[in-house]
Amino acid sequence: MLTEKEVLTTLEMLRNEHLDVRTVTLGLSLFDLATHDVGRFQDRLLSRITGMAASLVDVCDEVGDIYGIPVVNKRISVSPMAVVGAPFSSRELVQTAMTLDQAAQEVGVDFIGGFSALVEKGLARGDLSLIEAVPEALTATSRLCASFNVATTAAGINMDAVLLLAKTIKAAAARTADQDGLACAKLGVFANIPQDVPFMAGAYLGVGEPNAVINVGVSGPGVVKRALERAMEADDHLALDEISEVIKRTAFKVTRIGELIGREVAKRLNVPFGVVDLSLAPTPNVGDSVGEIFQVLGLAHIGAPGSTAALAMLNDAVKKGGAFASSSVGGFSGAFIPVSEDLNIAQAAAEGHLTLPKLEALTSVCSVGLDMVALPGDTSAETLAAIIADEMAIGVINRKTTAARLIPVPGKKAGEKAFFGGLLGEAVIIPVPGSGGSDRFINLGGRVPAPLQSLGN
Repeated sequence: MLTEKEVLTTLEMLRNEHLDVRTVTLGLSLFDLATHDVGRFQDRLLSRITGMAASLVDVCDEVGDIYGIPVVNKRISVSPMAVVGAPFSSRELVQTAMTLDQAAQEVGVDFIGGFSALVEKGLARGDLSLIEAVPEALTATSRLCASFNVATTAAGINMDAVLLLAKTIKAAAARTADQDGLACAKLGVFANIPQDVPFMAGAYLGVGEPNAVINVGVSGPGVVKRALERAMEADDHLALDEISEVIKRTAFKVTRIGELIGREVAKRLNVPFGVVDLSLAPTPNVGDSVGEIFQVLGLAHIGAPGSTAALAMLNDAVKKGGAFASSSVGGFSGAFIPVSEDLNIAQAAAEGHLTLPKLEALTSVCSVGLDMVALPGDTSAETLAAIIADEMAIGVINRKTTAARLIPVPGKKAGEKAFFGGLLGEAVIIPVPGSGGSDRFINLGGRVPAPLQSLGN
């Protein structure tokens, strides 16, 4: 039972601490639309999405108004296009990308995800066509997101796919050089990707999902920060186990709010409710930063020694509190540390406190990975592939989701700034230690075998 004081703090979260529902994502299955005729497929695609999602934005706004809880982003995820559009050439898949983007614009959602392929064990014809289409597709569209799963704990790491996608990232960056490689901000490479993610760029609707479903992603960095500040002001001798308890209770309340909104939206759209994603999702706004939580915990900045332990505790406490609040938890469910989208983290990177190796260490204990990391434009495809492979290995060995959303900014070097705009923010380009030293290893290709499960250490 929540106390009166806890109800009041929940109201305070809404009014002053940036609590919102970060995203409501409508997942739509497209498998029954498959055909060899690309024109017919595009017509079916447009009709399905604009029909099923016609009232998504209005319903989210209505529910948000009723409960006083804003739904910041409304999004759509669809079945992996490499499977649904397997008969098509890369040229035809670019056409379907433009249809997806058109549908997203017509229904007014922020992003549409699912230009995706699952290639952890190999590359089929549809996968290769889709990857070839990605640079042009992400350049010609504004709301489309792409994701690729190149590794799982069960299958290992497909290194051929890793290198191919690194080259694709370079090509996408070159096509959007006048926007600091913006296309790469809409492309994620994953290990152990979940099928019910509401957040972009990883959202797609998996093959085990229903015909339509509502998944919800909550916010919360500002709320957790203020809850800790209040608790530590009231008692300046709080120990870490007591601080963890404060985070758990806060995550419980945030999750209940997310599930309340998600279930109401699903009910009004007459589709099933799926999951609440427990991720702490920051924005570039002051007071809504994961990085600021580290400072409340007594670290000078994120990246200082102790940051990995602090993030591990934060992530675990959020999961424990959220899991108690909902029986439908899914997606990434971890703290995001996107460099450009979090003002405090971007500042730590700009000042040299947060390096690429330290970011990689942090991702071993949190979701989702090296996220929105701006790199020098002359970083080679082989070096990008090596960075991705390292991140995939962390996910595979630790049986967790990890990802790389890397942006080699064309024409810019370490120390210069990249600007992406809006929620994507801006970031100082960080150096890559040992760049160029992985070429021979990466070009060996093949697949890193799946790890042994029984001798964990």
